[in-house]
Amino acid sequence: MADHAADDPAEHTDADTAGRTADADIAMSAADDPAGRTADTPVGPAADTTVERAADTPVERAADTPVERAADEDVEDVWDTIDRLHAWLDANRAHGGREGLLLRVLKLSEEVGEVAQAVIGATGQNPRKGVSHTWDDVRSELCDVMITAMVALRTLAPDAREVFAAHLASVADRSLGAAPTPPTPPTPPTP
Repeated sequence: MADHAADDPAEHTDADTAGRTADADIAMSAADDPAGRTADTPVGPAADTTVERAADTPVERAADTPVERAADEDVEDVWDTIDRLHAWLDANRAHGGREGLLLRVLKLSEEVGEVAQAVIGATGQNPRKGVSHTWDDVRSELCDVMITAMVALRTLAPDAREVFAAHLASVADRSLGAAPTPPTPPTPPTP
């Protein structure tokens, strides 16, 4: 999602910047904010994560980075986070109704394009730019695609968790099928 320093400034227009609304940035990265804040980084008094305790009691702090926060969450909590992102986007959207829905789904194409840009940059396929991205950038962009798709699904289906689980099971059954049973050896003929 972040613009990379190696990008050609001529490729960016004011429309690129103007189009970046809260509704457009489903998966905001730390690089999008000069202070390194993400969409769920507290600002102001809530940003202080230390807990005051007696001198002999260790001070605990909340996870500071997205990686530390993710390590603290169960996989089941992923959909809770998607629900929170969905609510945040709905509260801050520039367009509602059908147009807002279409823009949210269209955001997925933008994110897929950013994966392609990162792969091209990681492999140095653009001779004018050279190697402008890393494979970590590609991984990050793939995560943005997943988050954006999950939020889009949540926008279309309030029961997105169940819809996704049922579809995943269907794809797994279709692709992986039932576990094969070992063949039974032939029975030798009786004399």
